Amino acid sequence: MATKRLDIVILGATGFTGQFAVREAARLSRSYNFTWGIAGRRQDALEAVLKKYAPNSVNIPIMIADLRDQESLKNMAISTKVIANCCGPYRFYGEVVIKACLAAKTHHVDVSGEPQFMERMQLEYNKAAQEAGIYIISACGFDSIPCDLGIVCTQKNFEGEINTIETYLNSWNTSNANGASLHYGTWESAIYGMAHSNELRQIRTKLLHKNLPTLEPRLSDRGIIHKSEISNGWSVIFPGTDRSIAKRTQRFMYEKYKQRPMQIQTYITFPSLFHVVLIAAFYGIFLILLKSEFGRNLLLKYPEIFSGGCASHEGPSEERMEDTHFSITFKATGWKEKLTELSDKHVDAPNKELITKVTGKNAGYGLTCTCLLLAGLTILRESDKMPDAGGVLTSGAAFLNTSLMEELKKNGMTFEIISSSEK
Repeated sequence: MATKRLDIVILGATGFTGQFAVREAARLSRSYNFTWGIAGRRQDALEAVLKKYAPNSVNIPIMIADLRDQESLKNMAISTKVIANCCGPYRFYGEVVIKACLAAKTHHVDVSGEPQFMERMQLEYNKAAQEAGIYIISACGFDSIPCDLGIVCTQKNFEGEINTIETYLNSWNTSNANGASLHYGTWESAIYGMAHSNELRQIRTKLLHKNLPTLEPRLSDRGIIHKSEISNGWSVIFPGTDRSIAKRTQRFMYEKYKQRPMQIQTYITFPSLFHVVLIAAFYGIFLILLKSEFGRNLLLKYPEIFSGGCASHEGPSEERMEDTHFSITFKATGWKEKLTELSDKHVDAPNKELITKVTGKNAGYGLTCTCLLLAGLTILRESDKMPDAGGVLTSGAAFLNTSLMEELKKNGMTFEIISSSEK
């Protein structure tokens, strides 16, 4: 008799993010009643993780899976319904896991923030995932569920038609906890992703071959730095993956549901001009060093120096993580009237504005693991509400009609409407 599949297996459970995913699985399983296991290369290290991060959990299966051994990955994949993949950088280690999931017909969620990897997986494996009846969903952490689902929720509450949406990310600490805010793995992924950003043009030429409709009026260019009435401080364009993810979601909704897409820009806000200048200086050095192998090696070898103390091999302390809070404020502008035909254009200027906000804490590793595991559970429990019976999708496209946002609200993330106005 075949062994019953587990609901979720955490791959890379001994890594920095994986350890906190183990802790979160132990917590969530008490409320959501699901079966789970862990996987990695070394039995003793996996046992140690369970002992430290899930001491009250019993009979948690341990699987030996090596990213260099496709057979071990396939054996792991056939033992579970969903793999929660915490092994990055995904440009190096993600594809082999996805191949194993396709062979075993196992769903795959991860916390990648690497556009090249995500968009190439969609280009090369979307059809195969649909045929296998599985979902492959990346960026199921702070990159980029709060922003992408926040935009989707804003659309649902707008009661009209949105033309533009601007997002403002704020992050702050409530005590004097010091130290790094990023683990080396996150830093490493950012370096390789940005160093190879030129790959995106070729991928997108093939993936996004259909043009979206021209949208008017155009989203205003706010320049290099600006002050916004909805975000206290000075704001600059956010260089993360939120915008690229959100745009892919909008494209999907246009092509699948014939919904008018929005123009999107994402910003990050700093409390003072001094912070902006300091970050800009480090970012400038970062970009210069990215251009050569020698420079990239320096960035990888000395993360604390070249990140201004933001990243380290040890990563943030638990005190630092629990002390870190975030908000993303969404400013949606459009019309209170919704056009009947997609080809029609509004003749009047935008006459409606909606401000919403998502908030939470411990975004980088705590909330990220909550999002990751709840995304996997949502696939298992609400696949009938998800599109196409499979595919390589963004979180917004995949979970548009599910209860994922409501479940996140029960677990530390809020979504609220701040104001709504009409002209």
